[in-house]
Amino acid sequence: MNPIGSSSIPSISDDDRRIFEAYRQMLDAYVHSNHRRKIEIIEKAFRFARTAHRDMRRRNGDPYVLHPIAVARIAVEELGLGSTSICAALLHDVVANSDYTHDDILEGFGPKIASIVEGIDRISGGIMGQNAEVQAEKFRKLLLSMSTDVRVVLVKMADRLHNMRTLDALLPDKQRRVADETLYVYAPLAHRLGLSKMKYELEDLSLRYKEPQVYADIRSKVVESEAERQRIVSEFVAPVKEKLDQAGFSYEIKARVKSTYSIYNKMKKKGVPFEEVYDIYAVRVIFDNDDDVTEKLRCWQIYTFFTDFYQVHPGRLRDWISTPKANGYRALHLTAMGNHGKWIEVQIRSRKMDEIAELGYAAHWKYKTGEQSAEGDLEAWMNTIKDILAHPGPNAIDFLDTIKLSLYSKEIYVFTPKGDLITLPSGSTVLDMAFEIHSQLGLHCVAGQINRRLVNPDHELQSGDQVRIISASNTCPTPAMLSMCHTVKARHRLRTWLRRHNVPDSLPGG
Repeated sequence: MNPIGSSSIPSISDDDRRIFEAYRQMLDAYVHSNHRRKIEIIEKAFRFARTAHRDMRRRNGDPYVLHPIAVARIAVEELGLGSTSICAALLHDVVANSDYTHDDILEGFGPKIASIVEGIDRISGGIMGQNAEVQAEKFRKLLLSMSTDVRVVLVKMADRLHNMRTLDALLPDKQRRVADETLYVYAPLAHRLGLSKMKYELEDLSLRYKEPQVYADIRSKVVESEAERQRIVSEFVAPVKEKLDQAGFSYEIKARVKSTYSIYNKMKKKGVPFEEVYDIYAVRVIFDNDDDVTEKLRCWQIYTFFTDFYQVHPGRLRDWISTPKANGYRALHLTAMGNHGKWIEVQIRSRKMDEIAELGYAAHWKYKTGEQSAEGDLEAWMNTIKDILAHPGPNAIDFLDTIKLSLYSKEIYVFTPKGDLITLPSGSTVLDMAFEIHSQLGLHCVAGQINRRLVNPDHELQSGDQVRIISASNTCPTPAMLSMCHTVKARHRLRTWLRRHNVPDSLPGG
């Protein structure tokens, strides 16, 4: 005889068990975050998404709702986002995959969440595999959404990361197409937003599906060399750890190897085998620090601990503390020769610097770093993007190339005659700097002066250059000047002037 009431206990399917467990893990990550507890609205979004996707499955056979739950978990756990973004992640595919509309989202969850969901929906679908005009239009929509609310792109990045992590279910041709798009659009966006961890994972996953054999070979060699690498790194940091302990630092030291994609790029660029890749080893020293005033000083103090024991490569010192990268990245980098004749890169960061390095722009909702915040740098970059979106040029290929260039370029630091610091993409010219200072200065630039030496407008600048722009009001821009421009801003302002004055903006032979 059955126990009393046993017949009324509903059974739960394996699918439901997996769904509720995935949701519980996501919610746990949110509860343990620094955000205000708004569990009720998240619960509501979960129920709404589960109803909308109740009969749907992904290509691998999983219940579809597991995907938005996973995206929401990435948003909170790996990007540090809050309840608004979590709800948007849970709801991001509802309109596309069900009979619900944006009005339903607006009515049920309010304008902020509805706006992010609508922004994600506008940029859904592939960018690659289309002609240049279609690619450019989709790219414009993505950037326009980003300029309205950066959380649109952050949730979209979480969506792309989960799709890349579950790409096995697709056919090889589709895998390669998604990987190409990820390398072309999403990895550069992750870089520009300072999401270094996400950028590396997106690049590695893309390589895995684009060049599976190359990826497998590099990964195999990394695994084979792991024990030797750990031994070398342990010996390398041992004397420094003693110094850190004596100085009373609270710290952790992480050993890592370059990402698979970074190794692949270095092998391809230098034409060398895996064994000859430069500074494959890396050490990260992360110290706790409650006083922002002493943060920089303590980084340099740790730097001296390494110089006490090792020869430092003079050309590989990078002070990203005094001059942070445009995406807000701050750290002190050095490369030292270990006891085994191996160059080892060392990154010295405070705990705050490390979180900002991992979470990029998202971390600045937790930390406000004043004048040098990535928020300000991102705003400056987005103002340039808004300018281009407001006055789009006719050449779709040029639009795509210049935007991608601005996403992925490294930075140089140059100075005006008064000592003002200007950050420009690596490869920028005197003409680029002129446009960066003021459009009229760029339009009438005829030369530059560096250390009392006259240089042409197409002269490539180096970090540390102090540049005086020489202009002449009686000169007019020419199409040939386009070949001297490297930055998005300079090209756009120059093309706008040429079109306004009915001057063909095509380059000779173009």
